[in-house]
Amino acid sequence: MQFDPNNRIVQLCAKGMEMEMAEKPDQAEACFLQAWNEATTDLEKFTAAHYVARHQKSIQDKLKWDESALEFALKISDSSLNASYPSLYLNIAKCYEDLKDKDNAKKNYQAALVYINDLPDNGYGQMIKSGIKNGIERLCAF
Repeated sequence: MQFDPNNRIVQLCAKGMEMEMAEKPDQAEACFLQAWNEATTDLEKFTAAHYVARHQKSIQDKLKWDESALEFALKISDSSLNASYPSLYLNIAKCYEDLKDKDNAKKNYQAALVYINDLPDNGYGQMIKSGIKNGIERLCAF
């Protein structure tokens, strides 16, 4: 999926990522929340919700935002977005795992596997694949 660098929501999320890198989490969170509040399209809402999720204090709140991000992503008919699904499902699965909900964790790790071949063959793709593999292994150890 190609993101428009001139899009206001993309710009706010990029600024939020800069704040994260500068170790200014409160300012990053403010940028992401502003992006969410200004988002009008499914793509903008998916993008903003994904970043808002990263700054939640509770697992339940993170799960709510991760599920919102997935909900909006699934509304977008663009197969290039398939590369985002493994990460989204991984985040949701990990939340369920942390909440000790093994069934929903397993369901979401398996959903992540469906899209694993859509991941790029780079460090990011390997990190997501490893996260999925490790999550499944942890569930099998229960």
